[in-house]
Amino acid sequence: MVRTYFLLIWVSTRAAAAYPVSFALMTVLGFLLAGTDVAVILVIFANTTTLAGFSREEVLFLYGAANLAFTICDTFVSNLDRTSQHIKAGTLDTFLIRPVSAWLQLAAERFMPTRIGRILQAALVLGYAVTALGVGWERAWMIPVMVITGIVIYTALWTIAGAVQFVLTDAPEVVNSLTYGSNQLTQYPFSVYARDLVAGVTYALPLAFVNWQPGLYVLDRDDPFGTPEFMRFLGPAAALVLALLAALAWRQGVRHYRSTGS
Repeated sequence: MVRTYFLLIWVSTRAAAAYPVSFALMTVLGFLLAGTDVAVILVIFANTTTLAGFSREEVLFLYGAANLAFTICDTFVSNLDRTSQHIKAGTLDTFLIRPVSAWLQLAAERFMPTRIGRILQAALVLGYAVTALGVGWERAWMIPVMVITGIVIYTALWTIAGAVQFVLTDAPEVVNSLTYGSNQLTQYPFSVYARDLVAGVTYALPLAFVNWQPGLYVLDRDDPFGTPEFMRFLGPAAALVLALLAALAWRQGVRHYRSTGS
């Protein structure tokens, strides 16, 4: 399946690379547009020294870790949010009759390699923050774990968003709030939010394990909400549970799909 997926996105990559100037400009533009979120953080810290008890570099670290995972998923699987368009157009049938997973085909459809600029921007912010904070190797091992955990969680969210569209075919804003809304939520320390909201994105929708809980371990910080320390290490388990639920939701959506007959 992995080989098939990369073959599909390679076709789109070759097509985009056929116009090198356009490819380069779009990549740079994506890099610059992604920098607007960082600009907002810098503006905030131009007027204060801490945000909910976190320094500028610590906030940039949390932002970089979450955004690196998110932009990777946005590049490689975000086309799942176009499921409803195919259902309404009657073109989903084409994906289902092919000897390749419909999930893979939808994820790889209209792949945009120029989004690599956004991934690079997030990686640079994360790298700068880790260097500026002087994170030691005894805690830095958690960084790749939290990024991979974030990728699994965001991929699961996009899969759930795609599955929801089998029922809510005319509510794209609902699925966008689940994916892009989640990214906006994780860009800042969770200590800026209300306790009830943080509890919800910890125990119900595990967004806290994208960067907040493991990030507290990397930064050697106590949780302002008083969660026990073992929570810092539950990210992979939370991601696995969400991924299994997402796979079940997608399977149920496909099984209950009714063709338009077109």
